[in-house]
Amino acid sequence: MQDDVTQEYTIRRIAVIHTDFGEKFGIPRQSGLADTRAEIIFEPEYASTEAVRGLDAFNYLWLIWQFSENKDSGWHPTVRPPRLGGNTRMGVFATRSPFRPNALGLSSVKLERIEEREGVGPVLHVRGADLMDGTPIFDIKPYIPYADVHEDALEGFTGPTKGYSLGVRIKDDLLKNSGFPEEKTEALRQVLSQDPRPSYQEDPERIYGMNFAGFEVKFKVREGELEVASIEKAMITESINNRKH
Repeated sequence: MQDDVTQEYTIRRIAVIHTDFGEKFGIPRQSGLADTRAEIIFEPEYASTEAVRGLDAFNYLWLIWQFSENKDSGWHPTVRPPRLGGNTRMGVFATRSPFRPNALGLSSVKLERIEEREGVGPVLHVRGADLMDGTPIFDIKPYIPYADVHEDALEGFTGPTKGYSLGVRIKDDLLKNSGFPEEKTEALRQVLSQDPRPSYQEDPERIYGMNFAGFEVKFKVREGELEVASIEKAMITESINNRKH
């Protein structure tokens, strides 16, 4: 019998998400771990009010998206999850690693509101996204509690590390003098508490840098506490609040 299932399938980008993450480093490893805010802008072909009719009756969404920075990196049957120290290997299908046969990601985000923006169409304002700015969105589906919540779900190897977090110390003068948006301070703390470093790096004197909300945030970690060393306006990436659509 002839196989009528094609091995290749073209997926159309329906939208782009705009977040405060200008680069991969520092993005939370799972959605919902930090109260980040983002906007989903539809491509003109799909920017239809009719297409989102009824969506505002849900408060959580599933996003299917592309690991756009890893799409040409290939895949491996085993990967090293960061939370396991970077040395223990697990099967790629037992993880959410970006290095997959198809570079597709799945995230659950909170839908805050739908804005009808002139010249743009419906804009979805969401919270808790773990995506880099400009990530292509392939599909959006409502999160349905009675079907999507499984009380007997097992945590696998993620259970022992789910409560891991760092203490975060940011001096008030750093925030004030840098002009960092006050309304994004708590989200920054949450992102930093998730420990953006690769798990195999433990040098207490090493300075790390991440781009968040259009600012370069530099920090170091010693004995379970992250201390922010500097916050400066980034030269390239602009804040989501300054972006015009």
